[in-house]
Amino acid sequence: MKKNILITGGAGFIGSHLTRLFVTKYPECHIVNLDKLTYAGNLENLRDIEHAPNYTFVKGDIENMEQVRSLFAQYQFDGVLHCAAESHVDRSISDPLAFVKTNVLGTVTVLTVAKDAWKDNFDGKLFYHISTDEVYGSLGAEGFFTEETSYDPRSPYSASKASSDHFVRAFYHTYHLPVIISNCSNNYGPYHFPEKLIPLCIHNIINNKPLPIYGKGENVRDWLFVEDHVSAIDTIFHQGKIGETYNIGGHNEWKNIDIIRELCRQMDVKLDREKDTSAKLITFVKDRAGHDLRYAIDATKLSKELGWKPSLQFEEGLSKTIDWYLQNEDWLNDVTSGNYQKYYEKMYGDR
Repeated sequence: MKKNILITGGAGFIGSHLTRLFVTKYPECHIVNLDKLTYAGNLENLRDIEHAPNYTFVKGDIENMEQVRSLFAQYQFDGVLHCAAESHVDRSISDPLAFVKTNVLGTVTVLTVAKDAWKDNFDGKLFYHISTDEVYGSLGAEGFFTEETSYDPRSPYSASKASSDHFVRAFYHTYHLPVIISNCSNNYGPYHFPEKLIPLCIHNIINNKPLPIYGKGENVRDWLFVEDHVSAIDTIFHQGKIGETYNIGGHNEWKNIDIIRELCRQMDVKLDREKDTSAKLITFVKDRAGHDLRYAIDATKLSKELGWKPSLQFEEGLSKTIDWYLQNEDWLNDVTSGNYQKYYEKMYGDR
């Protein structure tokens, strides 16, 4: 039976990879991409599938209940992959209310519409909420986040995502809405907007600009190639158990400074520059408020129950990522012009 699936935020970084995967892998499904096209949403990310017969793009806002209801009425969705979110911690510190509106109110809006649209028959329906490991707070030098770890968000961004997770679970327990949640570690890869660490530093190395590293660069993150993330989402969407949470991780813990040193090393080779040229651009800046020390995901449940494992080691994924940015400098230049430049100066110019 042909299924109609709504992907929210499908023009963003993770969302565009997810949309591409579902459009190409499931031609029998009609994929509707609802995206507001804020600074991080870019239809250039989806040029290769924009004319696919099973794909429809709709410009819109998940906070607009009338529009979301209209889409549900028109397409009779069988599933929702809820990816739309404000996601940059620095921006959440500057404007926390924007994160409440999108991540909390927007999520509750889509939940409410799905509940109302499916209330007569939940069979075969699924609301899949894509979240982050940042909801768990900060780890010390040892230990891992599991699905049982208590929430302890430390930034407006992680607090807004924690709230949205709680609402998804509340709709499951209160209304029996069929839901699944996944919490993923840091993603990297093609089409990543260059406000995040890796694409920011790739862009700056290309242009011989300073590489701003918070504090001493000792914060640790677990890194996962974005295509591995969306393959995990695909697995969970089709095989996961209703009401469950699945942690997605890459088993790839790196200190920020070590990532950037490896990035500099690879960039020097790819750009045919003298060894250590790029490393000289590293500039330590004042640490941001509420900067969590370490995240590390235990993805044992996902591996044991559904058989998913990441396909790439970090060095290989990083090399593929750098190659993509070097081959797509027009995309990079387009998204780093105008308003983004003003934001960049505001965040890093006086440090």
